Amino acid sequence: MPAWCTQITRVHHSARRGDRAVSGETAIRDHSIGKGLNVLQALNDWLTKISHAGEGEEHFSVADPRLSVAAILVHIVAVDGVVTEDEKRRLREVLSQHYALSPKETEELVEEATQRDDEAVDLYSFTSVLKRELDEDGRREVVELMWEMVYADGEVSEFEDNIVWRVAELIGVTSRDRVTIRKNIEAKRDAR
Repeated sequence: MPAWCTQITRVHHSARRGDRAVSGETAIRDHSIGKGLNVLQALNDWLTKISHAGEGEEHFSVADPRLSVAAILVHIVAVDGVVTEDEKRRLREVLSQHYALSPKETEELVEEATQRDDEAVDLYSFTSVLKRELDEDGRREVVELMWEMVYADGEVSEFEDNIVWRVAELIGVTSRDRVTIRKNIEAKRDAR
């Protein structure tokens, strides 16, 4: 939310502000999320938070590229209709290693990503975050992570290949880079 926006929060405990006590009153404070998050994204976050009230605490913002990447990877794992234990394990490994997450953080990310993927009607809600928040190298890394997940079960389905192609196009990774990254992942797998 831009710095000029405010959020009203309820103060649930007594606090000292200057010389006057503040207890149970409504306090208004400015919040700056930064990095160009626009009003529509802030509204989307707020609506999502309201719609998920009581479902548990969210640990990753809708605007967090990690959540978008994880949701895309969850989608890739499930798109062929079969989710193997190897794919589940590899998903957690890829996310944990790439983002230096603890096992608990990794589980929270996978849970939230699975929920987001289940609710999504298309991939745009994820790719728009990645396009906005990541530089060119970061977007190529996303394609690399996608290929890692595609090869997690040892087979490439046409659905998985299509998802990688569509996401790469939506986040601005060229066909040449996508194919080069795929060949690099294949070479790594062959070397193992």
